[in-house]
Amino acid sequence: MPETPARRVVLAGASGLIGSALADSLRADGVEVTSLVRHTPTGSHEVQWMKDAAPLDPEVLAGADAVVCLNGASIGRFPWTPSYKSTLLWSRITPTRTLAAAVRALGTDAPALINASATGYYGSQPGAVLTETSKRGSGLLADICVDWEAAAREAGDHARVAMLRTAPVVHEQGVLKPLLLLTKLGVSGPIGRGTQVWPWISLDDEVRAIRHVIDSDIAGPVNLTGPTRATANDLGFALARRMNRPYALRAPIFAVKLALGKDAAEALLTSDADVKPSVLEKSGFTFTHRTVEKAVASAVPAHDAA
Repeated sequence: MPETPARRVVLAGASGLIGSALADSLRADGVEVTSLVRHTPTGSHEVQWMKDAAPLDPEVLAGADAVVCLNGASIGRFPWTPSYKSTLLWSRITPTRTLAAAVRALGTDAPALINASATGYYGSQPGAVLTETSKRGSGLLADICVDWEAAAREAGDHARVAMLRTAPVVHEQGVLKPLLLLTKLGVSGPIGRGTQVWPWISLDDEVRAIRHVIDSDIAGPVNLTGPTRATANDLGFALARRMNRPYALRAPIFAVKLALGKDAAEALLTSDADVKPSVLEKSGFTFTHRTVEKAVASAVPAHDAA
């Protein structure tokens, strides 16, 4: 698929793990990045938005090659109280709708809208091989992703809209964050049986994949996941080996649900979803980290290994 490198990208969610890495990557290659921020702007590269429910001036987006929206409250914060469940939804739907409205207002001059979603769209579907054409799953995250993607489609018929169904990112500030301390203490081990398939992706490949989507003509859902199947045990063993620690203390499912709450445990730890990056691979994208073991080795510096 031919690619034309972007010259200007508008980015919402630039302060997060993925957003900050994406902004750095784009700027390193000379791409102008306009960051949409909640605080008072600190320079000409920042534009304040989402203030007092005001709409975004479409002119902020005019002339951009793409608008990337990565907003959303962390799913790694526990417990998921009824109030926080509302925050998980609001923090995704409201920014997306605001951007979609501004994109739609530009008509035929609309930039592409590259909007975050998640592999949570598929829920837990043990034994199934899941691609972008697979049915949605059940559960809170699946419900959120369906509404999230519908909000992005409000950008209208003139804009190319791509939904990034991103897997948990293998990084110290991503999916590894809650596992690192347990592993260092030598008390990590299988969650339940540990054979549930976990989608995953390295931060480097996440950023490269987003840039690939920006620069190509990909539209619709696109799975941002590593190309090789990995179980919870595969990830846990890889981290334990990297840190020279044991991986033996099993966490019963009932205890995980008791500690995190049923919705969070089922969505994040006990879910089983073999999600394949079909659209990415068919479009010619190549992965830097093709296995979860390589992703862990890249994410955990050698000096952290004991």
